[in-house]
Amino acid sequence: MTKKEFLQLTGEGVLLLDGATGSWLRKKGMPVGVCAEQWNLEHPEVIDSLQRAYVEAGSQILYAPTFSANRISLKLFGLQDRVEELNTRLVELSKKAAAGRALVAGDLTTTGKVLGPEGEVTYEELFDVYKEQVEALANAGADLLVAETLLSVEEAMAALDAAQSVCDLPVMCSLTLEADGSALYGGNAVEMIETLQHMGASAAGLNCSVGPDQLEAVVSSMKKTAQIPVLVKPNAGLPTMDDKGVAHYSMGPEEFALSMKKLVERGAGIVGGCCGTEPEHIRRLAQILELK
Repeated sequence: MTKKEFLQLTGEGVLLLDGATGSWLRKKGMPVGVCAEQWNLEHPEVIDSLQRAYVEAGSQILYAPTFSANRISLKLFGLQDRVEELNTRLVELSKKAAAGRALVAGDLTTTGKVLGPEGEVTYEELFDVYKEQVEALANAGADLLVAETLLSVEEAMAALDAAQSVCDLPVMCSLTLEADGSALYGGNAVEMIETLQHMGASAAGLNCSVGPDQLEAVVSSMKKTAQIPVLVKPNAGLPTMDDKGVAHYSMGPEEFALSMKKLVERGAGIVGGCCGTEPEHIRRLAQILELK
């Protein structure tokens, strides 16, 4: 997909993403402390059924389950030399599930390492890590890229820089932001939009963090600055943990969809769900937005 084609697609109306992957995998038996990317390859039927359900619900873009398939994160499991293999096979799984009915975004995220002079990783090191993963995603046939759940504007810049050094695919970027619009390790919603759209991002916004009911002011502030589509993919409210360590989220499909509609009215142009959202959340959102 070209950037021009992506621009045309977003110009046709609200674009619907998928919902959560990680919280669903936990419900379906993925243990705590394992490499999710490797687990998906060992249990392909689980991610396949989830992604097919998202397509049926109305998702126009699926996120490939390549979230932490970067060299730094994979090293925690001794898998740092399997970056190309894991990203390639997981994109292939998602494209099979999409079956031509949805686009597949190659997904990358934070390495969890603090960036900066006094941090654990330099900009150049992070650039190289993202570049390696993006090369694998692009070569595997991803239709576009998404860098999500990022912790700072500078981290997003490194991911976007790396992507654009490798390919011309559209890149969506989203940070995890507090309800006041601030990022955990530096920057805020407005600074993020201003910086990333200047660098050439095709869309920018937020994901994870809090529920949509707390984000109206943040979305409004981003929209005032944005010259590119504003992406919003929040959690299904705030979680509570049970005695097995499994998170349960407070918002059901109806409440989530109604709150998301308010964010669309505030200017969100690309929407979906993060932790705690399931296919029914996306289905109800599609219905309320009259996308399905």
